[in-house]
Amino acid sequence: MTSSLKRRRIVTAIAAAWICTLQTPAFADAVSDFYNGRTIVVSVGFGAGGGYDVYARTLARQVGKHMPGHPTVVVKNVPGAAGLALVNSIYNVAPKDGAEFGTFNRTIPLDPLLGGSKAQFDPLKLSWLGSPSNEVSTCVGWGTARAKSISDLMTTEMLMAGTGAAADATIYPTLFREILGLKFKVINGYQGAADALLAMEKGEVEGFCPWGWSSIEATRPDWLRDGKINVLMQLGLRKHPAHPDVPLVLDLAKTQADRQALELMMSPHLFARPFAAPPGVPSERLSALRAAFEATVKDPDFVADATKQKLDIEYVSGDEILTVLRRLYATPPAVVARVKSAIAQP
Repeated sequence: MTSSLKRRRIVTAIAAAWICTLQTPAFADAVSDFYNGRTIVVSVGFGAGGGYDVYARTLARQVGKHMPGHPTVVVKNVPGAAGLALVNSIYNVAPKDGAEFGTFNRTIPLDPLLGGSKAQFDPLKLSWLGSPSNEVSTCVGWGTARAKSISDLMTTEMLMAGTGAAADATIYPTLFREILGLKFKVINGYQGAADALLAMEKGEVEGFCPWGWSSIEATRPDWLRDGKINVLMQLGLRKHPAHPDVPLVLDLAKTQADRQALELMMSPHLFARPFAAPPGVPSERLSALRAAFEATVKDPDFVADATKQKLDIEYVSGDEILTVLRRLYATPPAVVARVKSAIAQP
């Protein structure tokens, strides 16, 4: 190789490296320019006051300071079918520019897998930001309900508040009725957890399921402390370490087939409060949103605010959510068919 050729190659390499150093600030400046003076909308697929709403508002108070350009962040409640209408809108209608994202029921991403006729989205194509919580939920009954334990539920009916056909407040009690034989009867029509809990307190219904431990402690700690509710069982892949005495639903399975069906529906508890933006968000803005989401969940101010409200915080990344969903969508067809049949029952 001639010395002149060597020099040309060295000059070319130096020029390429110099261009790369210029591009990164340019991209960062472009993202900052986009968000500067803009308002980001965080949509919640439930009414105000429930667990998803509380997490969204706590996040919204801090996430703007971690975004390039420091945009204003507002929360918008869009109740309807536990967030199914919101997800459909995020996927098909919302601008794909990174100025809007939302949170919705953790089981909504399974709706296309389970044959939900109103699902108009592909969960594997959503721009997942993450979840601030990986939690264990419960099924509870009001203290005056006739059934006060799992054994009672084998023979005694309990009226459960439902929040829509695609909502886990409808899906889970129905699944447990069909798989485990528990006598849950769902009464639909409630707008969200806050509405459902008020109905339980007023005596319109006798129970609610699922309800996260963190949400109980954040919104109704006196109900747990004063014995106004009976915690019937825990929902998740593991028990909450603070409540080892409450049975885990997986342990109630009578057969391996029962356990497989239950595990499919328990897996979404790994991303208890999912947040996603539309598909097609420009990659540099999506990276900024994901980085801001992670930084917020780890921000001492956010943690202090969440702790004050007794919210459980355990960061789950958008990539982790996508990995779990890919695994769930690879579930054996026979297991999926059994779950579909169970939750389709009226």
